[in-house]
Amino acid sequence: MAKRMVSDDMDDLHLRIKRVTEDLRKIQQELNCAAMQAPSDPELMEMLQSLPETEPIETLRQALDQMRHFLWFYSQVMNNESEFGDTARQAKTPKPVSQAKPESKLTSGQSFLDQLSRADELMLLQHLAEAKQRKPN
Repeated sequence: MAKRMVSDDMDDLHLRIKRVTEDLRKIQQELNCAAMQAPSDPELMEMLQSLPETEPIETLRQALDQMRHFLWFYSQVMNNESEFGDTARQAKTPKPVSQAKPESKLTSGQSFLDQLSRADELMLLQHLAEAKQRKPN
């Protein structure tokens, strides 16, 4: 029964992804047409550069950037291409303070860049956890 519900949810999600993808393609086509017409039409150019026109585009750009980052992270977790899966599971179940180990020195075999990469992963996980609690824009 629970598997059926998950399957139905995934089917719904796939349909929504398909609709959103189609909508994004249509938006891109319309914006492309406007961008092609604008140089020869001063009124259209002025209108496209006005705040009421640029604000929704900026909001869309920010949402797409956020989604792009999330999809990259999601694909990393699903493909097990990095330690994201383990890190994500560890982030959901925080260790008691007594078990936490301070990482002030580099461990053998780890470069500074490896440690920096892990710090970036943890920051992304924290951001995603906080984003779940916030309402979308």
